[in-house]
Amino acid sequence: MRQRRWVSVALVVALAGCGARSATEPPPVGESGDRLRQQAREALERYDQAVAAAGGSQGIVVVGERMGQVGDWEAGKELYKESLNAGKVKAAGVLPKAPQPGGEVVWDGGGSRTVAIIGAAEALEELVKGGAGSCAECGTIEVTGARLGTAKIQTARGAATAPAWEFTVEGSAVLVTRVAFAVSAGVTVVPPPWNASNPPRGLRIDSATVNGTTLTAQFVGAPNPATGPCGIDYTAEAVESANAVVVIILEHRYSDHESCTAIGGSRTATVELRAPLGDRAVLEVQQGMPVTVG
Repeated sequence: MRQRRWVSVALVVALAGCGARSATEPPPVGESGDRLRQQAREALERYDQAVAAAGGSQGIVVVGERMGQVGDWEAGKELYKESLNAGKVKAAGVLPKAPQPGGEVVWDGGGSRTVAIIGAAEALEELVKGGAGSCAECGTIEVTGARLGTAKIQTARGAATAPAWEFTVEGSAVLVTRVAFAVSAGVTVVPPPWNASNPPRGLRIDSATVNGTTLTAQFVGAPNPATGPCGIDYTAEAVESANAVVVIILEHRYSDHESCTAIGGSRTATVELRAPLGDRAVLEVQQGMPVTVG
């Protein structure tokens, strides 16, 4: 029974702060602590494999979408976004080749990296292959042209400006953007298959900041500390490898038997790393996906 109740609370806590443990108790172990540490080790193994597949270099670790848009969809074109997400796109004609062999990804916080530019047709093909889900009621969008420009992307090192193809589409003034470097130019992490009967545990961090060896994780949790009803205090642990750091958030709850509203708040937790982060990525513990680091 306790196992079942803990699962439901774990799923809600990303949006809420329902307390269920005394704030004076030590960090949870067994089902929570040990399980999360095992998840972290598995995430590091997957990330190490992704780095090896990318040639042994961190390269560029894109966080989130490689696709974007300039402008808003007009009335009657609301399903275009779903069509794009489903990869229902095709070229109406021949698309241009790369006008130059390379371009620069430039980070807002300083630093740059040269990447090989791919042609517009290849970038569109990667957009199609990256489509997730289905949209039976969506039509196929026709791309009528493309030009090489730039777009903002989020990476494991923070925001950056990257070479990107800007696609014009039939029937809309919106420009669809897609990074102009291949997926293979960076580390691509594939999360483990979702198991509904045994879902991953833990709180997912949204981002992190680093100062020396001090890492501060940002996440959504209980809005209030464990000094009062429905409050939770949080501490962080780091499981580290040569390529990445997985951040585990541990909960210390006010009490065991409370009924709390599903309201979340922005929270942080800090952990000291064994060594400076350097070029390593920071991963959330649920599925081992990289987050943005500032």
